[in-house]
Amino acid sequence: MGKLSREPILATCALIGILSTGAIAQSTKAPVGDWPTYNHDLASTRYSLLTQINAKNAAQLKPAWTFSLKGEGPPPRFGGGGSEATPIVLNGIMYVTASARVVAIEAATGKEIWSYTVTGARPSTRGVAYWPGDKENPPRIIFTAGRNLIALNAGTGKIDPGFGKEGTVDMVVGYSGIPTIFKNLVMVGASVLELPTGQPGNTRAFDARTGAQLWEFHTVPRPGEVGHETWLNDGWKDRSGTNIWAWQMTVDEQRGILYMPVDGPASNYYGGDRPGANLFGNCVVAVDAETGKLKWYFQTVHHDLWDFDNPPAPVLVDITVNGKKIPAIAQIGKTGWMFILDRVTGKPVFGVEERKVAAGDVPGEWYSPTQPFPVKPPPLARMSYKPEDLVTAEDTTPEHAKACKELVEKSGGFYNAGPFTPFLLHTDGTPPKSTIIFPGATGGTNWGGMATDQKTGYVFAYTQDQGQVGWTEKKKPGVEYSFDEHGSPLEYTRAGVDGPGPFHTFTVPVTQADGRKENWPCQKPPWGRLTAVNANTGEFAWQVPLGVTEDLGPGRQNTGRAGAFAGPTATAGGLVFIGAVSDNRFRAMDSKTGKELWSAKLDATATANPMTYQGKDGKQYVAIVAGLTLNVFALP
Repeated sequence: MGKLSREPILATCALIGILSTGAIAQSTKAPVGDWPTYNHDLASTRYSLLTQINAKNAAQLKPAWTFSLKGEGPPPRFGGGGSEATPIVLNGIMYVTASARVVAIEAATGKEIWSYTVTGARPSTRGVAYWPGDKENPPRIIFTAGRNLIALNAGTGKIDPGFGKEGTVDMVVGYSGIPTIFKNLVMVGASVLELPTGQPGNTRAFDARTGAQLWEFHTVPRPGEVGHETWLNDGWKDRSGTNIWAWQMTVDEQRGILYMPVDGPASNYYGGDRPGANLFGNCVVAVDAETGKLKWYFQTVHHDLWDFDNPPAPVLVDITVNGKKIPAIAQIGKTGWMFILDRVTGKPVFGVEERKVAAGDVPGEWYSPTQPFPVKPPPLARMSYKPEDLVTAEDTTPEHAKACKELVEKSGGFYNAGPFTPFLLHTDGTPPKSTIIFPGATGGTNWGGMATDQKTGYVFAYTQDQGQVGWTEKKKPGVEYSFDEHGSPLEYTRAGVDGPGPFHTFTVPVTQADGRKENWPCQKPPWGRLTAVNANTGEFAWQVPLGVTEDLGPGRQNTGRAGAFAGPTATAGGLVFIGAVSDNRFRAMDSKTGKELWSAKLDATATANPMTYQGKDGKQYVAIVAGLTLNVFALP
């Protein structure tokens, strides 16, 4: 393979064909009141045209009904045992996963219509997809369960034997997200362990009628394929990670383009075995949906050493820049940067600069000398740390400030060189000296992603400012690194003053008024924000702290909060709905100003995105999952 070099291997836009322009097609044939896919439509706008609930009356919202998603078996991996599901609604019927079951529910009443219990592997805790059927096949509910892709008759809830082998297709490599269905294509990502070698993270497409595999896209390019040259020293061989673990992908229906948010290669924090920029890691990749053939790509992080994935599906939004109409796509990820691109060519709308970033000192590591910085918008999340950013007793409480100061002292102080600060080497037997990065590996923005207002061109995103501290160290003989990237065999690992492990957040536990311990960030607030980006200009329309800390005194509670990785939903009624943050509130915000118009206290933090729909009774409803309860609200 190529000679090892620290020269940049820059992954910019590669145009493989020019297509016609035009407006976003509102998702297929679904009525306005439906919510037919996880992100509302294939454009992933998460934007509903319903206006019955609006900025003038949102304060009157009341609980309508709830539905329990509890069941037998172990709880989901993330969210403290909560479900991450966003239901879909078609023709007044709601479909969602509920522990080991898939259920159909009357969307206006919460009454269960049918239930299917999945055996073997648990169905995705994120939800299900809908295929409308054809002349030979009835409408189907299609979902994943481990490595199985399963189809049910949407009307009866029974296995549809015409799909695969008695309703099941073995994908070989499993996927815990929701299939993206376009025409007769069922497209899935790959859920692979974060080990450096193992199963490939390739994207695949299956026939919605028969279950036959139609194409497979190599997320790590093989010899002769575009991008293969960005893997030096044969680092591409048997490479795992580099996958789409996002809950769903995005499609431009008019142009037939699939947009894939590909995440970083494994291992997350050490890449000495994979020198180079590592395409298509940390890329937005556009392919022909029918064939899987590459059209263009754009890389948001070169040679990822921070676990800076692109979990959310990108969103499509048509914008006007200096009088010119542009079909755009917006992508945000854990870095906290939003990239606004022309979705036909992949070229940045407002420019992207390759800026020099700091290099680390880990033996054998390859550091990209530059990283891509969008000229616009500004960063949505905190990007750096200085000693004066440490929280004080005046910001929160003396207990909190004291514990944070002790964490800094215990860590040996912090090194930070701004965005893309590398984790420096710590040698065994020397005093501790930690690196701190912002955002940490939980984001920025995580799987919750974005919503848009298609009228104004605003793109809404929640970001959490939660730092990550630690260093890179050489593994010690006889030490069990049980939390090191699921057992990575590599020589170096992420660690810190509390031992090895992938996550050491810049937080400390604080005793609450009710006796509970809750982790609070150690930098000055705000700790979480909701931002509206005007995609027509690349500037912020508004940005507000999201979430309150009730245990603080008057005037200090509006801290913003770290979240559960979920995101917002927008409506033509001038609203942005969001749960997400750890104060357990579900909120309606004014989409023009960011002002909070309504909130409801939930029994748990909402680890899922909200959605809205119209029931058969003509009423508009808003729903969100928190913990293992589906909560539904409506006007009186």
